[in-house]
This record gives sequence, structure tokens and C-alpha cells, in this order.
Amino acid sequence: MMMGLLALLLLLAFASLQLFCFADDDNNDDDVVFYESFEESFEGRWIVSNKDDYKGLWKHSKSEGHEDYGLLVSEKARKYAIVKVVDEPVSLKDGTTVLQFETRLQSGIECGGAYIKFLRPQEAGWKPEEFDNKSPYSIMFGPDKCGTTNKVHFIFKHKNPKNGEYVEHHLKYPPSVPSDKLTHVYTATLKLDKEVKIMIDGEEKKKANFLAAEDFDPPLIPAKTIPDPDDKKPEDWDDKEKIPDPNAVKPDDWDEDAPMEIEDEEAVKPEGWLDDEPEEIDDPEATKPEDWDDEEDGVWEPPKMYNPKCAIAPGCGEWKRPMKSNPAYKGKWSPPLIDNPNYKGVWKAREIPNPNYFELDKPDFEPIAAIGIEIWTMQEGILFDNILIAKNEKVAKSYRETKWKPKFEVEKERQQAEEEASGLDFLASIKRKVFNALYQIADIPFLSNYKPQILDHIKKAEKQPNLTMGVLVSTVAIILTIFLKLIFGGKNQQCPRIETKPVPVVAETSDDQGSDGEKVEKAEKNEAAAAARRRRRET
Repeated sequence: MMMGLLALLLLLAFASLQLFCFADDDNNDDDVVFYESFEESFEGRWIVSNKDDYKGLWKHSKSEGHEDYGLLVSEKARKYAIVKVVDEPVSLKDGTTVLQFETRLQSGIECGGAYIKFLRPQEAGWKPEEFDNKSPYSIMFGPDKCGTTNKVHFIFKHKNPKNGEYVEHHLKYPPSVPSDKLTHVYTATLKLDKEVKIMIDGEEKKKANFLAAEDFDPPLIPAKTIPDPDDKKPEDWDDKEKIPDPNAVKPDDWDEDAPMEIEDEEAVKPEGWLDDEPEEIDDPEATKPEDWDDEEDGVWEPPKMYNPKCAIAPGCGEWKRPMKSNPAYKGKWSPPLIDNPNYKGVWKAREIPNPNYFELDKPDFEPIAAIGIEIWTMQEGILFDNILIAKNEKVAKSYRETKWKPKFEVEKERQQAEEEASGLDFLASIKRKVFNALYQIADIPFLSNYKPQILDHIKKAEKQPNLTMGVLVSTVAIILTIFLKLIFGGKNQQCPRIETKPVPVVAETSDDQGSDGEKVEKAEKNEAAAAARRRRRET
């Protein structure tokens, strides 16, 4: 009896342990809806588009420095399109859905995308070989960088239940793309509470509500009212706040013909001015090319060069008095503006109910029927890997820890070793931190109106290191200006424009001939000539 009771207790304990382990199993296979590691060739499993626009060659290739394989963009300046149809459509309406994948920009990126499109069910008769930029998707997610565009897209298409039209809704203020050549993992988590969370390398960068007008453009829920398209402004409606004073008269002493500038009569020709020397002379070292034919090519003339005598003199050629502002200049007269007595204000069309207005408790997403990569890029070397669709955030985290993180750590160590070997460790590290900080500053929501200008400055600095300090000054000035306006108020806030000027650099070309000493001497002459020209302009 006792033995039977003990056996029963052991059986119950074992069963309870199994249930506990099952409930706590973060890597339950049922939570992994789709996973592509690219350890095997994609051929036969992924379908390359046969549309004429997509000439880019996809390759099954190892990530640089690893034994890990991925899907590689192998050629620059090409369009690419490839798609994988999932076994069964993935619903986005039940519980949590995690979309995750890795990209590595092995050659960097100046202009191109590395995002993924999660396609909705296509029209009847559609074939994967026909995949292109017009193939409709439910969600588009991933990095994109070109010009002032530098963002991790999150775009979803949603069907308006009133008119049946699909509308693209773009995440506002998306995070920026990491500016290095390391492997990064991008994660978008969709939750039942109408929330989406964007992470890069496991770090949360953005959280948004699908139903919030301030989070998506255009908002998912349309406006209740719209301007009446049939309403017209009355012909007698006067919307000019100010008008020219009809009683104003031009003063008798107003001279409209007076020039803006006049000669400076007090100016005196500088001593040493070389009146008889031309600014440019024939290059004495130039020789007529042996294959020059006067009949076919015309009479040969030696190229001109700056007269070296002018570099050490105040100037050459005919001296002319410099111009100065004319104190009598007033320009064309116009009557002053006064308040318009007939002003009725800015006309607006009357508001009417929006026929396409609707309300939802949560987004009505279309399911994911296929996974497509359709991009245009100027750089090769973009590697896609470990594409995952899961129903559990812990599963996605487990994949990041086991698939992405080991590679990332190795790449970071290798990058640091290369910088140390080249002696650039400190400067490169500081530069990288500065740019990363600038990109994070650009992502601050209240700077959204100024983001394009900030990103434009950052891009210039990345291409021309001599602009870095100017960019820092410009960005700090912009942010301080915005803070002051937020604190003290003000209307019509505009982004301050601070120009950053590059440091003069003497460029070397393949046409330069002679020793280093001759090149330096030539550069010094050019600089002296430039200084002389500046002096003449100032006199």
C-alpha cells in the first residue's frame, strides 16, 4: 500500500515537473513560425525575380571573417528582388509577433536599402518570379540610407474598411542606421495592445502605438471631418491682411536711379602696382605636343599660368578704383503697407463628415504570405542572415544571443585590433562615438523638423573629416537654439543655418610631375597668388 502511494506521488511529481518545464520552455518550436539561416544554398527555396529591372546577382556567401553563411548582394548599382513563400500564411492578429533579421553592410553604405518586405497574400495567378516593387506587403521593416535619408523603416499597409483602399502608414521619427560595417540585428515586436517596439542589437530604440496619430504618418484612424472639396472661396473675399497705402506719395528727394555702388574716390593705387604686367602669362615650360596638327587642331597656343611677378606685388594690370556702397542709394520706391480695412481673414473651406472615416480597437493586419527582399543599392556586400518570425519575444532574444551576438563580438574585437595596428585606435574610436552620438541626437523626437538638416551636416562630416568640427558646432548651435526657443517661446521657429567651410587642401592628381620639392614649391606659388588676388579685392 505504502509502495503504491509512494509510486503515485513520484508519478505526480514527475508529471508536474514536465508541465513546469514545458510551460517555461522559452524555445518551444511552436513559437518559431519561420526561420531562415541560409546555411544551405537559397537556390530552389528562394525565388529570384525574373523582371527586367532586377539584374543584381544574389550569392550564397560566407560573412567576412566567419564560417556563417548568408544571402549576399554581390554587385553595386543594381536592383535586387528575391522572395520566399511561407508554408502557411502567418496571422498578425493573434498575440505577439516578432519580426527579426540580421544585416551586415560589409562595404558600408552610401545609398541603398537593406530592408525586408513581409508580403500579404497576392492576387490570384501571381507567381513568385513576378515579385517586384509593386507586390503588396503588410509590413516593410529595416535600414535604409541615402542622402539625408537615414532611418530604420517600419511601414505597414492597412485596408480602409470604408473604401477598400490600402494606405501606407510610416513610423514617425524612426531610429537611424548604425554607421559601421558590423553585423546588426533588427527586431520589430507587434503586440495585442496595439504597440510596436523597434530594437537594434537587442536595445529598444522606438516604441509606438498603431492607433496614435502622433506615431504614424498618415494616422491609421482618419480625421472625422475634411474640408469640403466643393466649397469655393467667394469672389469678394479679401484675404490680404496688409495693402499699400493709397495716400502715400514718393518724397521729392527720392532718387530711384541712384546706383547701389559707386567708385571710391578716396582710394589710391597701392605702391608697387605693376601696371604693365598681365595677370596671366604663357606657361614657359609648356611645349607643343608632337601629334599636334595646326591644320586640324588650329594654331597651338601654350596654356596660361598666373604671373609669378603678381604674387609678390600688390597687383598687376590696369588699376581701377574699388567700388563702395552709395550712401544716396534708396532703390525703387514703394508705398508703405497699412492694415486692410476689407480684410476678412484666411479663407478655409467648411468642414464636412469624412466619408472614409472609421474606428478600430486594434489594427486589422493582413497575414504574411511571403518574405521578400526588394532593394536598390549603390553598394555591394550587403549580407542578410537569420530571418525569423516568432510568436515569443524570448525566442527572438535566444536567437540574438546564440546567432548574432557571438559574430558581433568577434567583429568588434577584430575592428579594434585593426585600429590599434594602424595607430588609429584612439582617433577612430572618438570619431565613431561622435558620429553615433550625433545620429542619436538626430533621432530625438522634438528635433524632427530639423532632422534632415542635421543628417545632411553629419553626412558631409563623414565624407570630409575636415568638416567634423564645423558639424559639431553647427549641431550644438541648432540644439541650443531650439532649447532656447522652447524655453522662452517664439513663433516661426527656423533651423539656424551655419555654414561649415572645408580647410583648403592642395589636391594631388596623376598628372602631377616632378619631385616632392617641386610640388611643394608649386603649391606655395599658388597660395601666394591666391593671397595676392585676395589683397587686390580688398583694396
